Amino acid sequence: MQTLTVFTPTYNRQDMLGRVYDSLKEQTNKDFEWLIVDDGSTDSTEDVVKGFKKENIINIRYYKRENGGKMRAHNDGVRHTDSPLFVCLDSDDYFTKTAVDDILRAWENADDKESLAGIVAHKGRSETEVLYDQKFPDIERTTIFDLKLRGFNGETTLIFRTDILKKYPFPEIEREKYVPEDYVYDLIGQEKELLVCPKILTVCEIVESGYTDSVEKLRWNNPTGWYLYYVNRAKFAPNGVLKLKYAAHCLRFSLLAEDSYKRENRLPFSLVLAGLPGAILLSLRRKL
Repeated sequence: MQTLTVFTPTYNRQDMLGRVYDSLKEQTNKDFEWLIVDDGSTDSTEDVVKGFKKENIINIRYYKRENGGKMRAHNDGVRHTDSPLFVCLDSDDYFTKTAVDDILRAWENADDKESLAGIVAHKGRSETEVLYDQKFPDIERTTIFDLKLRGFNGETTLIFRTDILKKYPFPEIEREKYVPEDYVYDLIGQEKELLVCPKILTVCEIVESGYTDSVEKLRWNNPTGWYLYYVNRAKFAPNGVLKLKYAAHCLRFSLLAEDSYKRENRLPFSLVLAGLPGAILLSLRRKL
């Protein structure tokens, strides 16, 4: 059994998988397997992966499922994983040559692993430039929410213990295909921290065109997922303006979210009152 599973969810990305594959072939440490979950692609993704497997250079597993969104694909990937560690490498990203080695060394040298959920490292616009010039604060352990509270707004490479991810699957909401990833990471952060590895492990391309419209569409199409994210953020945030902001967004999404999820994940009444003025303002502006 490999120590690390590199998980790639993909949907109609046959032309991009080659770059991911090339970066994995070049890894200085081969103690990993590449797990691809195909979220119902209609292109030639399966044939492309078969070509990779024929080369027999790295260990590859491939599963195809009906289209259900990244969160369902992620849950499938975790269910199919037996290795101790799990990292998601999207099909439009790629690893630096030493990424696997850096992950395994950091984990091997970590103290008190039982108190850790995994590792957080940088993403870069290149192998030497941190994405958005957002560097981690000078800390050894953290949570995703703690990074936010410390002013970090960049993107991260996240490596998790597989047993932790099995404990915290993404909700699979009928008629929705997206849940903000931080919803799960915030829950994990209430229990365990992440080891900070201030290295660039993943390189990604940023496509600015149409980004705002895409995010807006994502929010309107997945109100229950966003409700769950905001209700937790409102509960977990320290008292202040940010807490009120999260409560307001939570109330706004509550108008569209599925009732069963709202019943199981209620916003405390005190936060309902505190967030109501902001929610009314968002509604008047037709904002989520």
